[in-house]
Amino acid sequence: MAEAGLPDLVVVSGYEHESIVTALSAPSVPAVTVVRNQDPSRGQLSSLWTAMDEVCGPETEAMVVMLVDVPLVAPATIRTIVDAWRISRAPIVRPAVGPRRGHPVVFDRSLFEELRRAPLDVGARTVVRAHASDILDVPVADTGCLTDIDTPEDYETQVRRGGPSSAS
Repeated sequence: MAEAGLPDLVVVSGYEHESIVTALSAPSVPAVTVVRNQDPSRGQLSSLWTAMDEVCGPETEAMVVMLVDVPLVAPATIRTIVDAWRISRAPIVRPAVGPRRGHPVVFDRSLFEELRRAPLDVGARTVVRAHASDILDVPVADTGCLTDIDTPEDYETQVRRGGPSSAS
C-alpha cells in the first residue's frame, strides 16, 4: 500500500499483536500504524471497525481495505483503483480481472456509517450487496488481486508457481 502512494497505512492485528508490531518495526518496512482488534473472534468486520476508529476522521474521504490473505496485489492495481475512485467518487471501487472481482476495495466516506451498522456475522458484504448497482469494477491484469492465501499449502503453491503472475 505504501508503494501505491497512500498516506496513512493501518494494520489491524489480533492474536499475534506483539509479533506483528515487532515485524513492522523493521527499518525496511514503511511507517504504519498498528492497532489491535481486542476481539478478532467477532470477524473481519470488527477489524475494519477498529481501523475506522483509528483513521476515519472528518477529513477522511475514503478508505482502501486490503485483506491480509490477499497479499500479492501489485501497487499499480492499488493506484489504479484509487485513481478511479478519485475520478468517479463511486461508493465502492474494486479491481476486476475479467468477470472476477478482487481486492483491495475502496469504500467512499458516504458508506462509513453503513459499514459501522453492518451485522458482524455478514460483514461488509451487506454493504457491498446493497450498493451492487453503484460499484465501479476497474479492469486490471493483476491476478494477484484474486489470489487468496489462507493456508501454508496455499503459500507453498504460490512460491512454487513464482507468485501472482501465474495465479488463477
